[in-house]
Amino acid sequence: MSKISGFSKLTKIEKIDWLITHYLPSYSQAESIIKQYWHTDEALQKLHDEFTENTISNYYLPLGIAPNFKIDEKLYAIPMAIEESSVIAAASKAAKFWQDRGGFKTEVLGTTKVGHVHFTYEGDAQVLKSFFDAIKPQLISETASITKNMEKRGGGIKDITLKDKTKDLEHYYQLYCTFETVDAMGANFINSCLEQFGQTLEKEARQYAAFTAEEVYPEVVMCILSNYVPECLVRAEVSCPVAQLGATDEEAQEFVKKFSQAIRIAQIEPYRAVTHNKGIMNGIDAVVLATGNDFRAVEAGVHAYAAREESYSSLTKVSVDEGNFKFWIQVPLALGTIGGLTSLHPLVKMSLAMLDHPSAEQLMRITAVAGLAQNFAAVHSLVTSGIQKGHMKMHLMNILNQFEASDEERTEAVEYFKTHTVSHSEVLHLLEKLRSK
Repeated sequence: MSKISGFSKLTKIEKIDWLITHYLPSYSQAESIIKQYWHTDEALQKLHDEFTENTISNYYLPLGIAPNFKIDEKLYAIPMAIEESSVIAAASKAAKFWQDRGGFKTEVLGTTKVGHVHFTYEGDAQVLKSFFDAIKPQLISETASITKNMEKRGGGIKDITLKDKTKDLEHYYQLYCTFETVDAMGANFINSCLEQFGQTLEKEARQYAAFTAEEVYPEVVMCILSNYVPECLVRAEVSCPVAQLGATDEEAQEFVKKFSQAIRIAQIEPYRAVTHNKGIMNGIDAVVLATGNDFRAVEAGVHAYAAREESYSSLTKVSVDEGNFKFWIQVPLALGTIGGLTSLHPLVKMSLAMLDHPSAEQLMRITAVAGLAQNFAAVHSLVTSGIQKGHMKMHLMNILNQFEASDEERTEAVEYFKTHTVSHSEVLHLLEKLRSK
């Protein structure tokens, strides 16, 4: 192991040589593995190199397609970037199932995003409030150069309010700021506005007589957007008569009973809710990645929303009323279709084109539907055949690849496991049997 200064100033080849020398000296294939994932198109590789820092190679995820999604009467084939077996298959199966039962209905409930100027102040709270009321118009006016283009697109600053948080933390206050960023995710726009608010706040405080007299001034701690966006919300749902959920009335009633119980368990049991919501995020994250959005921000915001009440709970809900089954999700999604990778990454641009160049609101709808479909498929499997049957069949190819199965062995294995349970040990046993012949 070795310490280094100026690593970022090395060329890519120099970085790789240093890495191999100091951290991978016995890994003989390291250089060839790193280089085999480089693009042969030098311009495309340069583009990828500049997406992040200290790039040595590209890390690929499969990009798949889930077809047959009928969303608000329009058909979509949804791009999904994910490596987990069975996710795309499950989403596609749910899409086809609901296509014949009216499809998915969606509604965007809000698009407001939030940021804060966090600051401390040790003086009189009423003096601070009077100061804020006096400078609020100036806070907005001094961001004019930042908000100009956003306002042309219909966005901008929605409001700024002063919040007293001293009951939670001594001397702590915040400017609670709301924004509309239209088709941009808007992180850079929001953070730029917030930093200007912070500068204006401190500058004007030094000239405010009531503060100067006491020599007590607000002091900015940090200015940053929040990835918790409970007012940037979308709802997606499916519904049909209970009778359409089984081959017979009895089968349909039994399915709905067990399905509803499974959802309610996830609503009251956090241990189950976490795995339940992870399955939802399998669908959501895959679309977020494919469209060049920030899945980490989405994950953080969604899980915070799931814990907004007394405990962590299911994001999906179910109802059965007068013979009608309804299943829905309400989820916060701050997404963009312009800016960032959406205008740079070739596959992201293609994915957005595949979705007919959606607005941010439309992408919210599509993404929420992917999460709902994934959850329906997962819970459907859990309360009927069990989750492993379908998942392990999809995982079979990964196991065969791990054991370097030949094409002939693959064919025999696929046929054999049509009637047998897939497991790591069973695949190994079958291959040993085939190879012993």
